[in-house]
Amino acid sequence: MEVELKRINKFLSEVGYCSRREADKLIEAGRVTINGVIPEMGTKIAPTDVVQVDGKDIINTNEAFVYLAFNKPIGIVCTTDTSVEKDNIIDFINYPKRIFPIGRLDKPSEGLILLTDDGDIVNKILRASNNHEKEYIVTVDKPISQTFIERMRSGIPLEELKKTTKKCEVEKLGTFEFKIILTQGLNRQIRRMCEYLNYEVQTLQRVRIMNIKLDMPLGEYRELTKEEFKELNKLLDNSTKEYKAKAPRTNRRK
Repeated sequence: MEVELKRINKFLSEVGYCSRREADKLIEAGRVTINGVIPEMGTKIAPTDVVQVDGKDIINTNEAFVYLAFNKPIGIVCTTDTSVEKDNIIDFINYPKRIFPIGRLDKPSEGLILLTDDGDIVNKILRASNNHEKEYIVTVDKPISQTFIERMRSGIPLEELKKTTKKCEVEKLGTFEFKIILTQGLNRQIRRMCEYLNYEVQTLQRVRIMNIKLDMPLGEYRELTKEEFKELNKLLDNSTKEYKAKAPRTNRRK
């Protein structure tokens, strides 16, 4: 893999030590060293190089945000309150940095959930008004009729939540199995929709959130790829994190 090199003045600026112009002055004055050697102006460094100013190490404290895709097993609860729920997602993953799930996936459900330490991105993804897709594969307890599919597509009144679900994409995959794509995130939405039509969910798996697809084994996580994150940001370009009134590497848990 090709190592990314960066100009020394840019490095000093990005880590918050000083501006590029001020970095150039420090380099000119011979106060900067790379691996113990005074560099020329415009010298590029690798991530493994040791940079010092006046003999003191300069460390990049501006750590990048973490974005993980996790295949949640049944029985794991999407909460950060580890003192209340022992089978929680945070303890299960045991990531070395503080992260939190973006949204929820019911305890009896499995599949894709994203985790991050970037608070700004959370509401942009979750707001129903932003119309971001989440795709699920569901099996139910009896044969699926065409009426069931059409009713699910057109919207179901959920009296206990005092809401009617938005129109959505629903496709029959087999006698007992269907695919559904939602842009809402109501509490136990799919289960409640099925119950209204006298069906009971047997299994529920989320297989996609926007452009991120479920592709890791159950109970494992991976970081989002650069390509995924770039596409995700494009999809989030016109999203708001505020409430709007109506109008590559797979890691096993330790």
